[in-house]
Amino acid sequence: MRLLYTVLLTVLTPIVVLRLLLRSLRAPAYRRRLAERFGFFPRPSRWGGIWIHAVSVGEVQAIVPLVRELLAKHPRVPIMLTTTTPTGSERVREQFGTQVDHVYFPYDLPWSLSEFIRRVRPRVLLMVETEIWPNLLFDCRRHGIYTVLANARLSERSARGYARLGAFTRETFGRIDCVAAQAEADAERFRRLGVAADRVSVTGSVKFDMRIPASLAERVEVLRREWSGRPVWIAGSTHEGEDELVLFAHLKVMRQFPDALLLLVPRHPERFDRVASLCKREQLRMARRSRPGDLSADTQVYVCDTMGELPALLGSADVAFIGGSLVRTGGHNMLEASAQGVAVCFGPHVFNFAAISALLLAEGAARQVADEAALGAQVVEWFSDASARAEVGENGRRVVEQNRGAVRRLKALVPIPRLPG
Repeated sequence: MRLLYTVLLTVLTPIVVLRLLLRSLRAPAYRRRLAERFGFFPRPSRWGGIWIHAVSVGEVQAIVPLVRELLAKHPRVPIMLTTTTPTGSERVREQFGTQVDHVYFPYDLPWSLSEFIRRVRPRVLLMVETEIWPNLLFDCRRHGIYTVLANARLSERSARGYARLGAFTRETFGRIDCVAAQAEADAERFRRLGVAADRVSVTGSVKFDMRIPASLAERVEVLRREWSGRPVWIAGSTHEGEDELVLFAHLKVMRQFPDALLLLVPRHPERFDRVASLCKREQLRMARRSRPGDLSADTQVYVCDTMGELPALLGSADVAFIGGSLVRTGGHNMLEASAQGVAVCFGPHVFNFAAISALLLAEGAARQVADEAALGAQVVEWFSDASARAEVGENGRRVVEQNRGAVRRLKALVPIPRLPG
């Protein structure tokens, strides 16, 4: 079965590369460093350490506390961090500079993986959240590389999909040496799919271990001064088909609060221009953050088309809507806003953050809305009642504080390579 998988993947690889090149028409970074995706890159000066794979921005941000802990406690152990997206690559450089090595994740082809492993020689591999690649796990077992699925989550829908592959799934999942699951429900699904029970632990979500640096608080205050006391809400990490819904909600909000400002933050940079055009089509007065001086007192929608500013933008708003949840994407991390005491709401599709969203709702730290009309109504309600808004925000801050500790529990499961000398 793995042979058939490899043949199919080999046949599909030219299509995958073509898709990358087409995507690069809007985001040129996708066509750069293409050889890295086949395992070809300059050999790092240090090898034999820990390989961490984090797909994109969200996974990189989630693993930051663990990487910082490893760098502080084990400075001699080299770390290779791979991502799939250019935005993930940029976040790695923003967070760690040259403290870690970075290349793009190799395709799950035997020759690409062999070349990567030959150059990096990792002793341990940490895969963040739901990275299950059959050839990768086979090669790691063959080369004696200890594999950890960190901050692991698996929705019931995904588990059912994997289960349809029967023995192939059980064989693949059985090669994982350690699963550090976010919640007991996730842990049980991994056990059902073939991970030995004694290899599965519940460590919680490392996303709770984020820290708010003083520099972020300073940036938040600077932004708030830019808003000049206006009621401000943010729609963070929106996806295709969701921006129209958010703008509909904003029109509803402006009927009650004509001076309200929407910070609209598309998830992917290649969509910035399209979202700006959409605002103009809806005849909304729009400014772009990448153009200093554009924002004025009559701006209705501020398209935030810069990178690396989402945490500060979230903290500067009165209300935060977390994108990817009005469309069937599965939602994004709510905790960046909750940790800063901002009132959070999200749509019905949060299966990627099922445990976290359920906890926030149960603790009165968030609200779930059914559609764009309900989103507009929720923003109006919170703009109208500052004390209710503050209570939800403070509940969120408390939930984040009470659930810290996953990084410590995860680190205890990671074997630190012993290097010669």
